[in-house]
Amino acid sequence: MIASLICVVSVAAFFEFLVLYCRSVVASTARVQLSDRVREVAGLGSRSVGADDFAHFLQLVRLCPEHDADRTEICFVGAYYSLLNVTGRIFRALAPRMAAWVERERLGCSYFAAVALDRRMSCSRDLFAHQASGSL
Repeated sequence: MIASLICVVSVAAFFEFLVLYCRSVVASTARVQLSDRVREVAGLGSRSVGADDFAHFLQLVRLCPEHDADRTEICFVGAYYSLLNVTGRIFRALAPRMAAWVERERLGCSYFAAVALDRRMSCSRDLFAHQASGSL
C-alpha cells in the first residue's frame, strides 16, 4: 500500500515538474518575433500561429538538421502538447475556463515550435554560408 502511494506521488511530482519546465520553455519564446522566412515556409502568410499548428511546425522542424541545444526542449514540449490535447478534451464540456487556458497553452506550444523552426533554419543558413565561404 505504501509502495503504491509513493509511486502515485512520484508520478504526480514528475507531471508537475514537466508542466512547470514546459511552461517556462514556452514562455521564453513568447516574445520572439518570427521571421518572414518561417512564415513563408510554414504557409502562414499574414495569419498568426494557431493552436492546431504544432504538428505542422514539428514536421518542418524535423526536416531541418538537428541541434543538440533544442532536442530535449522539443521532445518535452511535444509531450506537454499531447497532455494538453487530452486535458482539453476532458475540460471542454466540464470547465470552459479551464478549456480556454488549455487552448492558450496549446497556442504557446505551437508558437514555440515555430520559433524552434526559425532557429534551426537560421543555424542551417549560417552553417551553409560558413561552408560556402570556406570552400572558396
